[in-house]
Amino acid sequence: MAIVTGRTNGDTGGGDTAGTPAPADTGIPTSAGARRGPARAVSEPGRIRQPVALIRLLTGLIAIALTLLLADYARATTGGIAADVAEAAELVPRPLAGLAGGLTTAAVLLVPVVLAARRLLGPDRRRALQQVSDGLLAAVLAYGATLLLDLWADGVAPVSLLAALTQALPGGALGHTEPVYGYLAPVLAFMTASGNREHRAPWAVLALSGLAGLAGGYATPTALLLGLLIGWTGAHGTLYAVGTPDPLPRPGEILRALRESGLRPAEAHPAGPDRYLVRQADDRPDLDVQLLDRQAVTAAAVQRAWRRLRLRTAPHPRALRSPRAGLEHEALVTYAALAAGVRTRRIAATAGLGQDTALIAYEHLPGRTLDRLPDEEITDDLLADAWRQLARLQRREIAHRALVPSSLLVDATGAVHLVDFADGDIAASELVLRCDIAQLLTTLALRAGAARSVHTAVTVLGADTVEAALPLLQPIALARTTRHALKHTARPTADAPADGPAGPGPDEAAAGGGGLLEEIRAEVLRTRPQAEVRPVRLERLRPRTLLAVVGGVVAGWLLIPQLFAAEDNPIAAVADADPTWLALALLAAALSHVTAAMGFVGFVPERLDFRNAVLAQLAGSFVKLVSPGGVGGIALNTRLLQRAGIPTAQALSSVGVGQLIGLVLHLLQLGAFVYLLDLQPGGSELDALPAVVGGLAGAAALLAVVSAVPPARRWLAARLRPLTTEVLPRLLDLLRSPARLAVGLTGQLLVSICLIGCLYCCTRAIGREPSFASVAVVFLVGNAAGNVAPTPGGAGAVDGALIALLQQTASMEKGGALAAVAMYRLLTLILPVLPGWAAMTWLQRRRAL
Repeated sequence: MAIVTGRTNGDTGGGDTAGTPAPADTGIPTSAGARRGPARAVSEPGRIRQPVALIRLLTGLIAIALTLLLADYARATTGGIAADVAEAAELVPRPLAGLAGGLTTAAVLLVPVVLAARRLLGPDRRRALQQVSDGLLAAVLAYGATLLLDLWADGVAPVSLLAALTQALPGGALGHTEPVYGYLAPVLAFMTASGNREHRAPWAVLALSGLAGLAGGYATPTALLLGLLIGWTGAHGTLYAVGTPDPLPRPGEILRALRESGLRPAEAHPAGPDRYLVRQADDRPDLDVQLLDRQAVTAAAVQRAWRRLRLRTAPHPRALRSPRAGLEHEALVTYAALAAGVRTRRIAATAGLGQDTALIAYEHLPGRTLDRLPDEEITDDLLADAWRQLARLQRREIAHRALVPSSLLVDATGAVHLVDFADGDIAASELVLRCDIAQLLTTLALRAGAARSVHTAVTVLGADTVEAALPLLQPIALARTTRHALKHTARPTADAPADGPAGPGPDEAAAGGGGLLEEIRAEVLRTRPQAEVRPVRLERLRPRTLLAVVGGVVAGWLLIPQLFAAEDNPIAAVADADPTWLALALLAAALSHVTAAMGFVGFVPERLDFRNAVLAQLAGSFVKLVSPGGVGGIALNTRLLQRAGIPTAQALSSVGVGQLIGLVLHLLQLGAFVYLLDLQPGGSELDALPAVVGGLAGAAALLAVVSAVPPARRWLAARLRPLTTEVLPRLLDLLRSPARLAVGLTGQLLVSICLIGCLYCCTRAIGREPSFASVAVVFLVGNAAGNVAPTPGGAGAVDGALIALLQQTASMEKGGALAAVAMYRLLTLILPVLPGWAAMTWLQRRRAL
């Protein structure tokens, strides 16, 4: 909820901080408020490249592309809007429309002149000259872009797009209007790049000019929108390319604002990014002044929005808040902390510096932050004092969110002060408060060790409170700087058997903090052996899930036009399909879930409920919607085994055995059907068997090369270690139960046969008669592509591969291949979704998942 003052790096789990050390002679702590997020690249003295300009440039380019796509593909909508506007424009008398157009055109041309003169006659002429130069460059580039787009639309673009962007000239004149209404683009670019966005009069002139162009029939709504987008995009592209004059106020402006607030500042000294140490007259206490500017806040907006979308505990994005609103929030949380009895810096004054910058002045508090203290000064009393300060925050339900070393200031007496409440929350949720405990546990353990950190926490907070924070002790809940420190201080630890969700996950392993976090868990468990250590699910959306959804949308965008443009419309083909073959295809698709359950339970030595196994395979059809390839099914089967009381290590081994055997059988089936296909009349033209043999030989050669290079060999050995240490021993145990192993092998074979039969019946249902062997080769190759693709159910990859292979291998025309694949995917991907959801819900209610 708090504005980050433009200084965080946009990666806050519980409150992220990445402080920059302040000069040693100032005593000012490095703080969350002193961070600018993404570093600003300096292009020349007095100029900076704002990341927000790049973000807006990319946003403008995307908006222009979407406008062109909608104009071409949604011609009925854009044409209807243009017709309605033209009909309304006919109500305006032609002389009046012409007069309005002339006057507004003249006014638009005068706008840059007036704005430039006003800038150059102001007090800061050097900065004004830079801004006017930037505006002129942006205007030239925007006008050139409109000319290029006009030439492209007239000569290269599809005729349909040109018709959507233009209309006949008014008054019966020959020709058409310009595809882009380019009069406004350079003016808008100049206004934006020269820093004149706050003036209302130029915006009114632009609006009147656009309305006059529509009323006079010289522009379509789409052409007008394109002109504005090009001007806005060109301005931000120019600002990012050449940089902008640094908008931060000078020390003199800061001193003047502080005097107006009733203080007696004498001089200001820079003390870090956007920070000043201000000396006061008359022996008044010094001030730590922190600047808050809109540019840096917006620069981190994308990262913070993603963090908020991904994590349940992330703070709200602040991009839409003004610096004044951020200042008010930081002051409010600081006052609340003072009222709770927490030691922190007192606010001396707050002030605004224009529309884009504000400042907050604290009474200077001499001391050193925790990261600057030598080890011998970090005593148990100091650690306990830090926990007492956090306990006071917790009693008032105040969250700090950034308890990193730079936020713990230790004064000359050894007392701990909590500073930097820019990310704090009032009336915080229980989950966020527990995140603060987990963060401080890790922060103190990095300096004093896990044992001392946990011991002092239990002494002050109590064992129950520390135990409640244990599920939050995971890297994703910690600040980025903490994860970085964990990665560089982690010690190698012996491999321990995983304990399901309670053990360190992939994110923790990637962060490199498994060693220290495991030590903290172990220390807590010594005090409370019955403590719950299963991590709390903090992620709303995982990156791979977002990638899968985006991939599915893109695949659908590319596939749907092909389906309806095909010679044989898939919908019509399904409606006219042979009901007998269609029923057989549906039966084969349904049996695939039963055979998949056989192939699953056959590799589990323990006794399982076969009904639950079948329902789990059906539930996998629902999970496919949010997981790529076979990832969702693997996770679902593992969870089923865990809930059945099988230890996680053995559950993972059983699933791994099934996957390994399935891969081997898949290759054997592919080789067998390729051999059968080559034996068929005309099969020699495909020459598939040599291709398969060549592929296997190439893989073997690649494996030999990797084995010959020591770093690559070690990398391969690390990847294969789970196979040799877990999967192969599990397979040896299964060899003692030949009957169960036979069930597993039969199920793995039959699941492929059922799906091949479903695809074959779909081709027969639409009146095509390919050989069963050719369809089998098509399915086995296409299914392998689907397991690799990071899209839901292999969407796009499976469809494209099956369509192409049916055309090449089964000699089907494109329309028939499209119809058969569409029917097959309908039966195996779309129709099972609702039953899969019902099966998953039933299993969850029975606590089988």
